[in-house]
Amino acid sequence: MPSVTRSWDRLSDHKPLIGFVDACLRGPAQVVLQNNPLTGLLVLVAIAWGAFENGQPRILGGAVLGLVVGTATAVALRVDEPSLRKGLFGFSPLLTGIAVPTFLDDRPLMWLYLVLGAIATTVVTLALNAIFKTWGLTAFTMPFVLTTWVLLLAAYQFDRFTVLTNLKPMFPGEGQLSDGRFNWDLVPTFLRGVSQIYLINSWVTGLIILVALLVNSRWSALFAVIGTVGATVLALWFGADATSLDKGLFGFNAVLTAIAVGAVLHRPGALVTLYTLFGIALTLFVQMALTSMLTPLAIPVLTAPFNIATWLLLLPKRHFAPVANHERAKETVVSTVKHTV
Repeated sequence: MPSVTRSWDRLSDHKPLIGFVDACLRGPAQVVLQNNPLTGLLVLVAIAWGAFENGQPRILGGAVLGLVVGTATAVALRVDEPSLRKGLFGFSPLLTGIAVPTFLDDRPLMWLYLVLGAIATTVVTLALNAIFKTWGLTAFTMPFVLTTWVLLLAAYQFDRFTVLTNLKPMFPGEGQLSDGRFNWDLVPTFLRGVSQIYLINSWVTGLIILVALLVNSRWSALFAVIGTVGATVLALWFGADATSLDKGLFGFNAVLTAIAVGAVLHRPGALVTLYTLFGIALTLFVQMALTSMLTPLAIPVLTAPFNIATWLLLLPKRHFAPVANHERAKETVVSTVKHTV
C-alpha cells in the first residue's frame, strides 16, 4: 500500500489532470478532517450507497458536481497550490452539492442553482478563512452552512423551486416532540449519526465512512464513534425528539467535533478525551439552541453547531499537545492556518 501511495503521489505531482483528480478525491475526506484520497474515494462510495438506498441518485450527482465545480473555481481563482492539492476547496462545495438536491425538488434549474452555489461556497471559503485567520482559526464547514442557508431562504422567493426540508415553520415550544417511537436498536442509530455528516440517512453509509476514517487514522475513527454514541445517548437521556434521534440527527455534529478536538487538533490522551467529551455535550446544546432559532425559518442547522462549538473549544488555546508537529494535524483542513492550540 505505501508503494501504491507513493506512485500515486508522484503521478499527481507530474500530471495536472491526475493532480486535479487527486485534489477532488481528498475533498470528501476533508469534511471529516482527513487528507487521504483513498479515504475520499470510500466516502464517495458511502454517499453513492446512501443516495441509491434512499432512492435519490441525484444526491450522488450533486455531490460530484459540487466537488468538481468548487475545486475548479479554486483553480480559476488561483488559490495557493498546497491548500488546493489537499482538497481544502472541495469539501464545502461537496456538501453544498449534496444539500441542494436534498432540500430542493428535482428540476433542470436546480442544477444551475447548485453550480452557482458551489462557486459561491468556494468564494465564501476564501472570505471566511481570511477573517478567521485573525484568531488562528479556520472556517471548517461554515462556508457550506452559510451558502446553503442563503440558497434555501432565497428558494422560498422563487416560484421555480419547492423547498423540501420537511420542517414546519413554528416558534419554539409550539410543536410537540414525537414520543415513544424511538427504535432501541442503537447500533444502526449510532451509524446513522455518522452518515448524517453528509446529509444521508443510512447506517451502511455510516459504517463505510468509519472504515474510510480507519484507513487514514484509527484515532479519528475512534473519536467518531465516541462522538455519535455520546451525543445520541445524551440526547436520549434528556428526552430529545424520538424521530430525529432514530435518524441520527443528534450525532453528526458531535462526530465532527470529536474528530477535530480529540484526534486532529490535539494529541489524543486522557485530558484531551475529557475535553472532547465536554465538547460533545456542548455541540449538542448548541445544536438544540440553533434548532429553536431556525425552526421559524424552516431551515436545518446543518453543521453549524460543530463549527460554533469547535471554535469555542479552540479559542481558549489550551496546550494539551504540541499540535504543530502532530502527525494528525499536518495534513488536515486546519493546516492552512498557522496556529498553536
